[in-house]
Amino acid sequence: MLYSGVVMEAARPRNPDGGTRAAFWLSWSVAALSLVLCAASVVLYILTRSVQPPTTWGTGGDSAAFIFLVPFIPFPLVGALIASKRPENLIGWICLATGLLWMLSIFTGEYAVYGLLVRPDSVPFPAAIGSLTEWLWAPSEGLLGTYMILLFPDGKLPSRRWRPLAWLSGAVIVLTSAGVALDPGSFADLGGVRNPFGLEEHAWVADALGSFLWLLPVCILASVVSLFLRFRRSGREERQQIKWIAFAAALLALGFLTLLVTESLFSPVGMNPGRPLWGKLFEDVVTLSYAGVPIAMGFAVLKYRLYDIDLVINRALVYGSLTAMLLALYFGGVATTQAIFRTLTGQEQQLAIVVSTLVIAALFNPLRHRIQSSVDRRFYRRKYDARKTLETFSATLRDVTDLQTLNGELTRVVRETMQPAHVSLWLRPDAGPTDGPAS
Repeated sequence: MLYSGVVMEAARPRNPDGGTRAAFWLSWSVAALSLVLCAASVVLYILTRSVQPPTTWGTGGDSAAFIFLVPFIPFPLVGALIASKRPENLIGWICLATGLLWMLSIFTGEYAVYGLLVRPDSVPFPAAIGSLTEWLWAPSEGLLGTYMILLFPDGKLPSRRWRPLAWLSGAVIVLTSAGVALDPGSFADLGGVRNPFGLEEHAWVADALGSFLWLLPVCILASVVSLFLRFRRSGREERQQIKWIAFAAALLALGFLTLLVTESLFSPVGMNPGRPLWGKLFEDVVTLSYAGVPIAMGFAVLKYRLYDIDLVINRALVYGSLTAMLLALYFGGVATTQAIFRTLTGQEQQLAIVVSTLVIAALFNPLRHRIQSSVDRRFYRRKYDARKTLETFSATLRDVTDLQTLNGELTRVVRETMQPAHVSLWLRPDAGPTDGPAS
């Protein structure tokens, strides 16, 4: 029995090798198809520039096409890396599907514009293929917002209790996609052509299916809760993996939250074509930050041991807070100084900008040290306490000459910083004076 068991174990790797080889070719073939669709979309956009509808998002113009394509290029690439190396992990395949669906959505839209507005009847089925772009966003966003989070990082559900959510999310994605696909409306960006798949005489069916859309945010929120609970119950390695995706998602959410706040305070920053340049650039940056999600997932699944995510989060907190404070001080200082000059001289002075710039330069290092200390004390208490202990020990070491006292101090520092189960210090006995001349 022992011999047969050994033989079976030795023969078992053959199938995984074959499965891994098939997964490698399939994953990279899907990634290559996504890149081909991306390149084709760029070509079609160039051919249809004259009839492209204006966009109010970001800087607009020719950059808009690339801003909406570039962030999703990492999805198929990272997905292929994960799926080829870890084919049993569904995260890689979800990344691949998300990237492919997004590229297909962009391509079908450009295809329809070319076939309906630039060169009518030059390509087959432009309206039917163009209708895909109207609903492909639902499975793309649905996979990213639900299954990507629900199955992260090992591609499995946290427990069987989450199976109803997985089934509900799939049903919501399918029903929402069907509702948009069967909507009997017209496509404004395609010259007002009617949806060829629209149920003109049974519009209530599309309305009923589309009503499931409100359940999608609920499923996304529930998936986020599952990731939070998984984090609390997981071990150190899995927590490090979850921190990667949480960090990328937090940056993306913070960007969109900032946009919502600025639109509310300085309405209509996000909808007015005459909004300031910084508002347009910030919208482009937020859109590009989508690329951080697949990149973080790639690190989390494949290379999380090589990089210290705690250090990345620490630096992001420090320099993000520092940048926000310096910007607020700068613009506040410029506004205040110009108001003072306006009151005294009746006109604005460029000296206000110079003074504010010098003040910001002088405050940079002191503010950075204070913010770093505050972040360490609030979020990295153990490391903060360990650093303070080592600083105190370094100061004590300069004054201590007694070996017994030094032994006790060193043992105390090791216990407080590293917290081992047992500490012992062994000193090599003195070998005594050596014979021969001193060198």
